[in-house]
Amino acid sequence: MQKWYQIFQRSTGLSPYVWVVFYILPFYFVFRSSTMYQVVIGIGMILGFFVCYLLSFSSKGLLVYFWTGVQILFSIAMTLMFGYVYFSLFLAFFIGNIRKFAGFITLYTIHLTATILMVYVGYMHASSVLITQAPFVFVCLIAVTLLPVTTYTRNKRELLQGELNDANKRISELVKLEERQRIARDLHDTLGQKLALIGLKSDLAGKLITQNPRRAESEIDDVRQTARIALKELRELVTQMRGTHVEDEIYRLRQILKAANIEFTLKGEPRLAYTSLLSENVVSMCLKEAVTNIVKHSSATACSIEIEQTPAELQIRVRDNGIGLAGPAPYFRGNGLRGMRERLEFVNGSLGIVSREGTEIIMKVPNVSIQSEGEAAL
Repeated sequence: MQKWYQIFQRSTGLSPYVWVVFYILPFYFVFRSSTMYQVVIGIGMILGFFVCYLLSFSSKGLLVYFWTGVQILFSIAMTLMFGYVYFSLFLAFFIGNIRKFAGFITLYTIHLTATILMVYVGYMHASSVLITQAPFVFVCLIAVTLLPVTTYTRNKRELLQGELNDANKRISELVKLEERQRIARDLHDTLGQKLALIGLKSDLAGKLITQNPRRAESEIDDVRQTARIALKELRELVTQMRGTHVEDEIYRLRQILKAANIEFTLKGEPRLAYTSLLSENVVSMCLKEAVTNIVKHSSATACSIEIEQTPAELQIRVRDNGIGLAGPAPYFRGNGLRGMRERLEFVNGSLGIVSREGTEIIMKVPNVSIQSEGEAAL
């Protein structure tokens, strides 16, 4: 059973309770009437509007539109009889919280048209009450026009942000699943065949050890060599797992930007030919941080990543067409940008930022020449 304080939907917060305070005002307009009959009718309409307002928040489906329509009728009657036009503000707030676009447009159009017509009729009949409060009526008409649209847009944006967060979580889980599957495939391809070969040769050497010792010794040498190769490949695989390649990171970033409805453009080759795994891992983390900032803070509709690599240096530019960075030059106040700069400095790189018609982040990393195997063995 619903408790009395749960009659409003949780998503509306305390707003309806704040609005209820303004129900004191219509009684002032009603008690200015000349006859007791009008006072009784006015009080009845106020209470009726109040009850319908509560029911519209607690109802679902078509009942919401029914109680809202009754409120519009009460608002029209209060304006024409007592010059009280401010019930339209309550309706404007409520209509803005309707999620279905068709229902929102229908009620918004009906309410706005009814409010304008009843104010026009009141002025045509030279209502003294409406004439004396003309500036407030004008402000009320502006609020009736803009408040539902801004409230609906804000609610829609919050809903889309929630969907974006859910999509990012799903993408993250899919990336983890794909990574697990890739590791399983690599381990199977790397170790499976080698271990099977070691097992077969070990069995063969065991059988030949008494019949043909020299052949058994040769098989044991093959087992030893195969084990070394398997160990070397395993070490290489672990080294690759510890790092993140720019090519793989850009694939994930493309999915995140698509979920955020941000157009993505890539220029250059994401497979790095001259950069060490450590530097590539650092650049991948910085790319992830840069794109995360674009999705969360830039309000951008387009993002581009440009990769330029030479034997001496790697340069990556990340651009967006968003709102840019507010304020003068000290851009590194945020933890994200400061962390990117510190990571790049660790590999002797640098971070530059240009905030003009959006934001451009420039990452530069020197390429360290990789020694040959012969040099490394010396």
